[in-house]
Amino acid sequence: MKLKTLYIFIFFISQISFSQTILGKWKTIDDETGKEKSIVDIFEKQGKVYGKIIEILEAENRHRKCEKCEGEDKNKQILGLIIIKGLKKSGDVYDGGKITDPKNGKSYNCKISMEGKDKIIVRGYIGISLFGRSQTWIRQK
Repeated sequence: MKLKTLYIFIFFISQISFSQTILGKWKTIDDETGKEKSIVDIFEKQGKVYGKIIEILEAENRHRKCEKCEGEDKNKQILGLIIIKGLKKSGDVYDGGKITDPKNGKSYNCKISMEGKDKIIVRGYIGISLFGRSQTWIRQK
């Protein structure tokens, strides 16, 4: 009986910890306008976290290219663009990578933290985290 109880306990703990991850699909909300902009799929590859735009919610922007982006992202379609690159988990925060704003083509340092199980705070900043902007993204089911 004790062994069965232990298995049930481990199952529930693993479910709780699984739901406390930034991996998955997230609806982006513009911090300036409050409008829903896109769906980003956050995934892990070779121990680092990346985010790719998989849907653009504003019809007029669905076929835009990242004209102001630099390097390999210049003139790429925004739909399919990997905007989060190289984050690593550090305690309860994911950081150490970059995020690109397709609107202006600039890349910023990035950190992401969970706010409950269905919200994340995505912060892009220059230098130290104090100098930046944050957005709240909502998990898509």
